[in-house]
Amino acid sequence: MKNAFLTFSFFLFVTLCFSQTYITNVTVVDVENQKLISNQTVEISNDIISNIQPSKKTKIPENATVIDGSNKYLAPGLTDAHIHFFQNGGLYSRPDVIDLRKIKSFEEVIEFSHENMEDQLRRYLQNGITNVVDVGATYNLLKLRENFKNDEFAPSVYMTGPLLTTYEPEAYKGLENNSPFSLVKTAEEGRKMVQEQLAYKPDFVKIWYIVQSRTSEFEATAIEYAPIVKAIIDEAHKNNLKVAVHATERITAQLAVENGADFLVHSVDDEIIQDEFVQLLKKNKVVLCPTLTVHNNYYNTFGQKHSFTKIEFETANPYQLGSLLDLKHIKDTVLVENYKNMSNSEISMAGLKKSDSISMVNLKILADAGVLIATGTDAGNIGTLHASSYLKELQVMQKSGLSNWQIIQASTINGAKILNKENEFGTVSIGKKANLILLDNNPINDLENLTKIDKVINNGVIFNPNTLVEETPEALVQRQLNAYNYRNIDAFLEPYAEDVEIYNYPDQLITKGKDNMRIGYSQMFQSVPNLHCELKGRLIRGNIVMDQEYVKYGDKIIDAIAIYHIENNKIKKVYFIN
Repeated sequence: MKNAFLTFSFFLFVTLCFSQTYITNVTVVDVENQKLISNQTVEISNDIISNIQPSKKTKIPENATVIDGSNKYLAPGLTDAHIHFFQNGGLYSRPDVIDLRKIKSFEEVIEFSHENMEDQLRRYLQNGITNVVDVGATYNLLKLRENFKNDEFAPSVYMTGPLLTTYEPEAYKGLENNSPFSLVKTAEEGRKMVQEQLAYKPDFVKIWYIVQSRTSEFEATAIEYAPIVKAIIDEAHKNNLKVAVHATERITAQLAVENGADFLVHSVDDEIIQDEFVQLLKKNKVVLCPTLTVHNNYYNTFGQKHSFTKIEFETANPYQLGSLLDLKHIKDTVLVENYKNMSNSEISMAGLKKSDSISMVNLKILADAGVLIATGTDAGNIGTLHASSYLKELQVMQKSGLSNWQIIQASTINGAKILNKENEFGTVSIGKKANLILLDNNPINDLENLTKIDKVINNGVIFNPNTLVEETPEALVQRQLNAYNYRNIDAFLEPYAEDVEIYNYPDQLITKGKDNMRIGYSQMFQSVPNLHCELKGRLIRGNIVMDQEYVKYGDKIIDAIAIYHIENNKIKKVYFIN
C-alpha cells in the first residue's frame, strides 16, 4: 500500500509539474534554412520545444494548452547583442558627451538604471527580444541581474563587467562599483583587471580601444596600445571568457582581431575595408555587431530633429523619451545652441553622412563574404532608447543591402552564436529553449511585422505583450505629452478614450471625441512650429493626474494646469485651468 501510494504521489507530482503547450497550424520561420514551413504544430514541454510536425499528424492531449497559430508566423525570440543598462537612453545618460550634471546628477541616472531595470527588461520582452547582451556594465549591475534570473518576464541577460579602457572620461571617475570603466595603463594591469572581474561572474570581457591622437600619430598610438589589448584577451581566454572590443577604425579593429578578439562592436567607419581585413575576420571567426543608428541618434537629439514612430512612443520608457526634448527649455541656452549648431552644421552633417555610408558599405561587404553579423542597437546611449530602438536598427541594416532573411538571422541565431549558445536558442528547433514570438504577419515580407506580436513565449511561459508593462495613469499622460511635443497626432491620440471630453475648468465643454480632437490638434501641430509644453510639476492621486505646464505657443507662454481623469486605461476627461 505504501509503495502504491508513493508511486501515485510521484505520478501526480510529475503530472502537475509537466506542462505542455501546442501552437497549431502555424508557419514556422526557419532562420537557418531561410524558408517558411506552413501548417506546423509546435509542441512545448515546460520550457523546451519538444516536437515540431505537420499539424495533420499531431494528436493533442486533452489537458494541453492550445494556441491557434492559423495565419500566424512563429519565429525565434530576438537578440539585441549590444546594450548598456547603466545608461537609459535619455538626455542625461552621457555626461562625458554633454555635461548636464548641474541639472541632474549622474548618481541620479545610476539610481534610475537600478530602480528601472525591471521596467527595461519587461519592455525588451514586450518587443519580442528574449535575449540581451550588455556590452559594458558595472559590478553593481552584474550583481543586480541575479535578482531577475528566474523571473518569467525577464529576457536572458548576458553581461560584461566594466569596460577595460585605454581612456577613461573624467565624468566617470570615482564611481567605484558603479563605474562602467576601468582604466588600463599596462599589460599587467589588464591581466589583473580581468582577474578582478572573475569574482562577479561576467559572461565575457569588453575592451574600449580608444586612441586619442592626431591623425599623423593615430596608427602608431594604436600599435602602442596593442600589447595591453593582447594581455587582456589572453587572460580572458585563459579563463574561458570571450572578448568584445569597441574599435571603430580599421587599424584598431585589425589589431584587436589579430590579438584574438572574438566580437567586434560597432562598424569600421573611417575607410572602406579591403579583402585582407575581411579574410582576417573570417579566419578568426569574429562576430561583428554594426550598431548603425546610434551616432545619428546623438545628432538628432542635439540638433532637435528627432522623429519617433507611434510604436516607439507606445513601447519606449516614456520619461526617458520625454527627456530628449528638455533641450528646448534648459536655461543654459548658450550650451544648447552650441550643441544644436554643431550637430546641424554642414561639416557635422557631411562627416556623419560619410561615416554612415562607409559603415553601411562595410556591412554589406562583410555580410556577403560570410562574416557573422549580429544585430545590436547600443541602446542606452542618448537618443537610442532601450527596446523601442530595435526596428530602426533593422531598417538601416536593410538599407545597407542586407536581405530580410540575413537581418532576421543576425537578430536570432547569430546573436546566440556570440557566446556559443546556438544549441540553446536562436531557432525554432526541437530541443531548444521555447523563446519565441508569434507574429500576426510575415516578417520576411516586411521587417515591421516583427513588431506585430500576438504572443511572446519566454522559457515556455506565454505572454500577451500588452500585459508585460503596467499601464499607469502617469505613463498615459506622459506618453500624450511626448507626442504633443513631437507633434505626432496618432501617438498623441492613442492614450485617449474614443469619447474623451475636454473642458475649461470647471464645466465648459470645449470638445468631445477623438475625431474632433484630431481635427483641432492636427491644425495646431501644423500651424505652430515652435509648440512645446514644459512640465513644471506633477501630482498623482489615484486615477487623476494634475500637471503644471508652461506651453510655448508662437510668441506666447501659457501657464496652465491640466487635470487628466483616467478610466479603463484611457484618458477620459481633461480639465484646463489657465
